[in-house]
Amino acid sequence: MAMWDRIKDQAKGLQQQAQGARGAGGHGQPGTGSGGRGRSGSGSKAQLVSALKSQLTSLKTELKSGAYRDASMAMCALVAAADGNVDPAERQHVESLILNNDVLQNFPSEQLRQRFNKHVDQLSYNFQQGKTEALQEIAKAAKKPTEARAVVQTGFVVAGADGYIAPAEEQVLREACSVLGLSAQEFGL
Repeated sequence: MAMWDRIKDQAKGLQQQAQGARGAGGHGQPGTGSGGRGRSGSGSKAQLVSALKSQLTSLKTELKSGAYRDASMAMCALVAAADGNVDPAERQHVESLILNNDVLQNFPSEQLRQRFNKHVDQLSYNFQQGKTEALQEIAKAAKKPTEARAVVQTGFVVAGADGYIAPAEEQVLREACSVLGLSAQEFGL
């Protein structure tokens, strides 16, 4: 548990550092701003996503259970379908992120692909029913706090892969936190 507290403090420090840089005249370090896209907080979110990705990698040897695998695939599908729609290019992009994720390489790629696509298909067919089933799958990881946090971190990494976490993606991450018994504020949500 001490390791998670240290990781959490590091992520909070990065977030506060980015917020402080924006507050001091809006000029942070070069390249940490919103890139002119008008997305407030994208610099701090990008730093948070980067920190969470590093933390996940450091936990790779602990994240080998079927519950983590299944909950992570449900989380990835929920993030991909957060806006209620998953186009084929987005599905392919998220699947590529999954298969290239260092931690998820603990599992056979076909298992990951099958579970991810099952959830995306359910979400595409009936979003509310698919969302309910995905959240039930995610909730199974709540028994182990390290895995529960890793599921949310995996969702963050996928959501932030494009440099921006959309409000709909933040909402499904908050819902995942809720079913896992975690505070959304712990992740800056």
